[in-house]
Amino acid sequence: MQPLTAPTQEIAALAEGRAAVDLSSYRKVQVQGSDARRWLHDLVTTDVASLTPGQARRSLLLDPTGHIRADVHVACDDNGFWLLQASDQLVHIGEALAPFVLSSDVRLADMTSERGLASLGGQDTQGFAPSTLGRGHDLLVGAGADLGALTDHTAVGADAVEVLRIREGRARMGHDFDGTSIPAEAGLEVLIDITKGCFLGQESVARVRNLGHPPRVLLHLTSPQAVAPGAEIANPAGETIGVVTSAATAEAGGTVLLASVRWAARDGTLLGPDGTALSPVRKSD
Repeated sequence: MQPLTAPTQEIAALAEGRAAVDLSSYRKVQVQGSDARRWLHDLVTTDVASLTPGQARRSLLLDPTGHIRADVHVACDDNGFWLLQASDQLVHIGEALAPFVLSSDVRLADMTSERGLASLGGQDTQGFAPSTLGRGHDLLVGAGADLGALTDHTAVGADAVEVLRIREGRARMGHDFDGTSIPAEAGLEVLIDITKGCFLGQESVARVRNLGHPPRVLLHLTSPQAVAPGAEIANPAGETIGVVTSAATAEAGGTVLLASVRWAARDGTLLGPDGTALSPVRKSD
């Protein structure tokens, strides 16, 4: 295997806010009802209570032990909320939340087949910002809508989206973390509003934050050599202390990657599969 690559012009369109990405395969769950805001706020890790129409926030749904069940985008409109989730995640966010409705005035509707979804670069008065892709905005459209007829943005494929994600160091569920991971292992503590009170898994998250550290941590690294996902990372003694979870070609050559590494080894010398030293990605890289 080799690190992922994509057409340069597509990556540039994404980075410069000129891209259109078809995300219609995403799950799209509508949440409505008089209790929807409070109910959702009490379940997921982000601050839902302060969202206003047009705003969106990435959030996590945890289990009672603090492990990540789902990684979703919570978007607010005039009628309630939308939960936008990549379809390759094992746990369907609508199905995971349904058992918690009980007597609350909350209605969940899976609108995946009825609505399309596009991520568009730049700012707009319509849709939700920021996008599920981290920049730009998302726009709900009719199922099967032609993006070319909706916008003059450059159509961009999944590989370019993935390359830019890896270059920017954004963890992806199913690739860099899974249902056995806690937020701190994936570098996703920023998605937890520690001031809002209760949410699923809160006690477990607080214990890690206050009393210890995760067993592993996700690092954003570069190598002058080609490195593929699944490659082992070693220390100078030859011990395997981590694994590459995502890898893409770097803009200046070589590879930029995400790797899950033992906590105790995170600040030491990290060696790729050919013995080449790996370096932390600087913000300017």
